[in-house]
Amino acid sequence: MNRCESKEDFYLALDMKSKLLSIVMLCHFCLFSQQGQIKSVDGSLSDIEIVLQKYIQIPSVSGQEQMAGDFLKSVCRNNGLHIADFGAEDGQYNFAASMFPLSSGKPNIVFLNHIVVVPESNSQLHAPFEGKIENGIIYGRGSLDNKGAAMMQLYGILSIMQEQNYEKSPYNITFLAVSCEETQCVGGVSYVNEHHFTELNPVVVFGEGPSELTSLMEGDFTQPVFGISVVHKKPLWIELELQSKTNGHGSITPLTYANKELVSALERLTRKKPKAVYNDINIKFLKEIAEYHKGGKKMVLKHPKLFRPVLTAQLRSHPELFALFTNTITLTNLSRNSNAVNKLASVAGAQIECRLLPETNEQEFLNMIRRNLKNDDIKITVLKTLPNNQVSSTETVYFKNLSLAIQEKYPDAKTMEMMMPNINDLGSFRAKNIPSYGTLPIYCDIEEVRSVHGKDEHLHINSLYDGAEVFENFIRRMMAE
Repeated sequence: MNRCESKEDFYLALDMKSKLLSIVMLCHFCLFSQQGQIKSVDGSLSDIEIVLQKYIQIPSVSGQEQMAGDFLKSVCRNNGLHIADFGAEDGQYNFAASMFPLSSGKPNIVFLNHIVVVPESNSQLHAPFEGKIENGIIYGRGSLDNKGAAMMQLYGILSIMQEQNYEKSPYNITFLAVSCEETQCVGGVSYVNEHHFTELNPVVVFGEGPSELTSLMEGDFTQPVFGISVVHKKPLWIELELQSKTNGHGSITPLTYANKELVSALERLTRKKPKAVYNDINIKFLKEIAEYHKGGKKMVLKHPKLFRPVLTAQLRSHPELFALFTNTITLTNLSRNSNAVNKLASVAGAQIECRLLPETNEQEFLNMIRRNLKNDDIKITVLKTLPNNQVSSTETVYFKNLSLAIQEKYPDAKTMEMMMPNINDLGSFRAKNIPSYGTLPIYCDIEEVRSVHGKDEHLHINSLYDGAEVFENFIRRMMAE
């Protein structure tokens, strides 16, 4: 009887042990299965590329951000982030999704992204809002700029929230999604900074920036190099208008008329070669690039001021690089008040996009344009300008830990500070003296880069996870400070 009971107890214990083991294995499987997954808008676990696909499939051109914003906000809320609305209408749709409520008062590390995408263009292969996944690549408007980057940021934050000690973080971590970056309207980040800056309490902001650089530059590279932007050029959009009393039939050519005089003035303005400016940032950039060249080219790059004439001539043959060394003047549009071929227009106009180096005095630059036009009858109107943005220091704990986080993911990598020729929302925070850094910590081939705003914009899916891992590494390092 006792032996039987003992035998029964043995099998009962064995059965319980088996069940416990099964439970442990099941828990392990559940935890493992969540790696690379977040809760989608319906609460179900989904791979981040599937969430990105659904996000891409909601068109969000300027003024139509609300539906895509609602989707993104729901994803954030379903994953346990605290939501604060900073304007919830199309064209002014902004929200913060934070690890802790903003009312906690913790200094805030902000990851900035924009909901808006540029309008669709004719695509050779893929519809712009299909979000098609093919051969490990996701296609669609925003896949790289900026919805894909947003998914990297978000998953990096959510990965940290799976760790038990995240509540001890001395920092809040915020995913900030804004509208209308691509058109630089007043309803996006500028609205947030005007009305919610104190509430947001940012100590550093991370947003759009360069990816790994070696595939995009010449040089003898033996290691990956990731760019981190610390400043960008300032936009200056101007409109020219010339009115003429001369009008009438085109069969009789007058000595002077609006179109002729404006074209002549524009030719005088645009034929002048822009001056190369060697400031602290681009000089340091050249010296760092020099390490990846040999012989005479290395010597020239290491001593840019000494070899200025030679170097400037070389830079002029690479417009995408020369843009970092000069104030650019680009004629973008021409207009007139008559569409009739046989009629002289009495008003001729033009729009010009200028990008100014950080140290450039805007009024002096406008005076230079006036002098080069050599026509005082041309009216100059400033359409858009932005405050000067400060160069973000590389001596901060934020820059240091971002560099280390990149190197943790890519052990042989080097980071390089740089200036960006394009505008982005980080400038709004830099103007408020908040250190702001731009980075896309992934490998991008030249085709991916060229697809942004163009045909078949796309992103390699493995890059989503690579970028997310970098942001996760960074947050973990900051929590340990």
